[in-house]
Amino acid sequence: MRITFKLYATLQGLLPPEAVDNAIDIDVDENATLNDIVDLFKVPRKSAHLVLINGVYFAHDDRDTPGTLSAGDVLAIWPPVAGG
Repeated sequence: MRITFKLYATLQGLLPPEAVDNAIDIDVDENATLNDIVDLFKVPRKSAHLVLINGVYFAHDDRDTPGTLSAGDVLAIWPPVAGG
């Protein structure tokens, strides 16, 4: 199935060169976990701080559940942000 994968801030450099506006459409298995995709793009898991599917947050404990994604979903990941 096809989803849109987005990486922000310091993580955007992990996307392939054909990514546009921090996003790329990818094909994933219907049983893929969120961490499967994180690992596929070599995002360090501790850097996948804010993980959203269609704007809904998924906690660390929920990221190894198969079948979380549906065709057309947008998976967006932000690293921890420092500063103030």
